[in-house]
This record gives sequence, C-alpha cells and structure tokens, in this order.
Amino acid sequence: MGILCLGLNHQTAPVEIREIFAVSESRLGEHSGRLCEVEGIEESVVLSTCNRTEYYAAAVDCGVASDHLREFLQSQAGSRLRVEHLYEKQQLEAARHLCRVVSGIDSMVLGETEIFGQVKKAYQAALEKGATARSLNQLFQKAFGVGKKVRTNTSIQQGQTSVGSVAVDLAEKIFGHLRDSKVMVIGAGEISRMTAQSLLSRGARSIFVTNRSYERAEELANELNGESVRFDQWHEVLQEVDVVISSTGAPHAVMKREHVEAVRRKRRYRPLFAIDIAVPRDIEVEVGDIEEVYLYDIDALKEIAMEGKGQRADQIKLCERIIDQELIESGLFGS
Repeated sequence: MGILCLGLNHQTAPVEIREIFAVSESRLGEHSGRLCEVEGIEESVVLSTCNRTEYYAAAVDCGVASDHLREFLQSQAGSRLRVEHLYEKQQLEAARHLCRVVSGIDSMVLGETEIFGQVKKAYQAALEKGATARSLNQLFQKAFGVGKKVRTNTSIQQGQTSVGSVAVDLAEKIFGHLRDSKVMVIGAGEISRMTAQSLLSRGARSIFVTNRSYERAEELANELNGESVRFDQWHEVLQEVDVVISSTGAPHAVMKREHVEAVRRKRRYRPLFAIDIAVPRDIEVEVGDIEEVYLYDIDALKEIAMEGKGQRADQIKLCERIIDQELIESGLFGS
C-alpha cells in the first residue's frame, strides 16, 4: 500500500485559498470518511489548521489516487485553486513531511507547540470514523514518536513557539508597549488561551473573553482573571478595548466594519489593533480600511515568524537528521 500526502499551506497558498479548505475540528472525522469515497483511496486522515490543510491517504496506486483527489479538491474551489497551491509527497517523502509537521519544523512559527496536538486530534477523528487501517496507523504512530524525540532532544521549542506569541510581538511593535492595555479575545480555544496569557505577561491590564459557548468563555475568563462577555454582546465591549485577538471556528466573518464604525466616536478614534488568527478569517477585510485600525491576518505574521526560523537553522538541521534516522530504522519504506 502506498502513502500519499496532498496539501496546501502558508508557504504555497494565501489565506483566501486556505480558508476554502479549512475544516473545523468537529468535522475532521467526517471529512476523512468522505475522502475514503474518492476513487483509489483506501485509508485517509484530514489535517486542518490555520496554516494548512493536508490530505493523507493510503492507496494501491498513488498516481491514480492523486489524480482523483486533485479533481475532488478542484470541484470545491473551481478556478481559484491553481496547481502551484498544492504540494504532493509520496512514500518516504510523505512520511518525512508528516514528521516535520508533527515536530513543528514545517510551521510558520518554528517549533510551535499546538501542531502536535492538532495532528493527534485529526488522526484520532479519522481512527474513530474507521477511515484508517494498518498503513496510516503505523505511519501516524511513528510520526508521533519521532515528533516527541525531536522536541526532547533539540532546542526547537526555544523562543516564540505559537502564533499567539508572534501576534503579541507585533502588537508591541505597533503600540510600543502593552502596559495597561485592554484586550478582547474572541474565541475560547487553546490558541486564544495562549495568546491571552502572553498578553497578560507583557502587561495587559484586563482581558475580556467572548465565545459562542458562554460556559467556555467563563472558564477561560476565570483562568485569566478576566471578564466573560456573552457572544451577542461583545460588540458593546469594543468601545473599551485596545487590542482584539480573534480565533473562532466560524465559517464566516464575526467582526465586521459596521461593528467598529458604530463605536468609533465613543472610542474617540483611538488606535485599535486587531489580529485575526482564524482560518476561515473572523474579521472582515474592510475593517482594516478604517483609519485608526491596524488589522493583520495570519499571513501578515509570516515576516516576524521567519526571523526566528533563520536564527535556529542549526536546530532545523538536527531535527531533520533525527527524522531521517528514525524513518530509516523503522523499516516502513525499506532501507
């Protein structure tokens, strides 16, 4: 059985393309099951994060499976999806790619901590759906072992290791400092939590947390000694805050230009820093057209993230040596 990986990420496709293929965590198993219905694909795992969507498949003939999978993806995006947006890996290269992803060295933020858990959840969802069998089970279990060894035996996780921490760096560069700033976090997931913690550590005075599930908002707000806000009332808090961080799983924009326009006078036209780390995007692009608003999406963080990657080039090489050695010794793809 051959192994195939077809995907698009922050290096090959802009956010407006990636958001077409974004899959919420709750639907990963469903999408893995659908992929097994594509001609030529026997097993599958779908991985979707803010920076990538990848399709892992086991197939008797990877060439046939690849052709049908590309047709399937093209049917979703039409002419917007171009050949250069997709990358393809087979056999050992597919395994090596998955190990790099799990280890955090293929991420926009080098060594990011969230990706390991995200891949585990994607695999577990596919496993529970019955979309995996021997080939992908072996591959993913090996990748998790390799990822753990890489993180334990290298310094890849030193420095900024989350999208949220990079977002906070950017906020500091714009405002000079974050002391006494008021922050609203839209969404109560893990990325939101880590971002809010980073903001507090840099001096933010107060945190407002809003989420569709008010219980989740309350839980995170209590953890951060902040204040929870019901989701149908968050726009009322907008007049008070200096920074908005949004990371929900909504399929459409949550924060729109009209929300900001409605409170500009009450804000006395103070600067508002808004960073959208969701895919699909949470904040309407037109919000950035407002004079005093500084809007950044996930792709705008690339430049800052790349600085850290260049400084740790030696660690990347060490990680790759560990990955290659582990895959060779595994015997999964021959010698």
